[in-house]
Amino acid sequence: MLRLAMTPGLGPVLAQRAVARLGSPQAVLDASEHALATIKGIGEARARQIRAGARAANEAAAVQLSLAARLGVSLITFGSPEYPELLGQIPSPPLVLWVRGRLDASDLDRHAVAIVGSRECSTYGLEQAGRFARGRAQSGITVVSGGARGIDSAAHRGALQVSGGRTLVVLGCGLAHCYPPENDRLFAEIVEKCAGAIISELPLDTPPTPENFPARNRIISGLSLGVLVIEAAKRSGALITARVALEDQNREVFALPGRVDSPHSEGSLELLKSGAAGLVTHPEDVIGALEGRARHHHHGTHGALFGSPSASETPATAAPASIDRTLTDRQSAILSALDEARTLDDVLARVGGEAAQVRADLTLLEIKRRIRRVGSKFEPTARA
Repeated sequence: MLRLAMTPGLGPVLAQRAVARLGSPQAVLDASEHALATIKGIGEARARQIRAGARAANEAAAVQLSLAARLGVSLITFGSPEYPELLGQIPSPPLVLWVRGRLDASDLDRHAVAIVGSRECSTYGLEQAGRFARGRAQSGITVVSGGARGIDSAAHRGALQVSGGRTLVVLGCGLAHCYPPENDRLFAEIVEKCAGAIISELPLDTPPTPENFPARNRIISGLSLGVLVIEAAKRSGALITARVALEDQNREVFALPGRVDSPHSEGSLELLKSGAAGLVTHPEDVIGALEGRARHHHHGTHGALFGSPSASETPATAAPASIDRTLTDRQSAILSALDEARTLDDVLARVGGEAAQVRADLTLLEIKRRIRRVGSKFEPTARA
């Protein structure tokens, strides 16, 4: 799969189309020009380019793996169990993900929300990015952003301020680079605390150039159940992320209102005026709006119900009415432990496990309306 990703002429869409047609990545790399040319979107000229590139891709892939070993970077390929399920549902999922740190797509990072905004932002924007990131992290939800100056960095830092909080940084360059350079310490803290991961689909030595960032944005939204725009100017890259999330990936988009006379909020306010984004004023607004998506993603039916129309999906095998009654073993144990109102620490003492995992399950049980918060405690609802 890495060799396929390193082959010129094959982007994510054509590569996956070729694999579906020929059976495997190796079969694509070994295919004749004639066989490649018959695949929709390739043609004779591109087939020649792919055949020539495939011969050099083996050496290029070996160079990348050697560099990854020196940098402490791991590789996740499309179709592997470690590959994020939500990201796999978008129209053009990356063939490979380079990861520094810990990406736990099957558990800790299974439920994520993107927080994005402009590099040039106001003090209000920075404050709100941190506030909403802390609110997500306190609910056991991973914060995804692009690692850029301004709103992105404030969101990552907000998540780190919560014990057990997690955040994913999606870069528009290879992981041999740090961009922006001043975030070197921030990214190192994420890795050292095992509080998330730094991610890129690009070859490790790829420098940060403007053309890389629009494609990077689809990964930010693709990893997430929804996208929250904190503060975006009229031509902000955050608006690209919002558009991709809404139009291409069928994800929820939210925006925080800002001053009507502030250029920093022009894009955000336009999203709200046009009806493209839901208005939020409190971190809990996001959880409430994403209730259905979180529930279906937890039980594996998100793709069938909310996935991109152009992505191949597996039909849902369970009716929505039955989903609320299905709990994991850990969620059942939490419900049993809540024979009375208890704090997070009380629940942890009874069921064990990592705080972030239990916090995430408490949030999901709250979304399912099986429990409710009363101050700092949780108690079962009548339905539980």
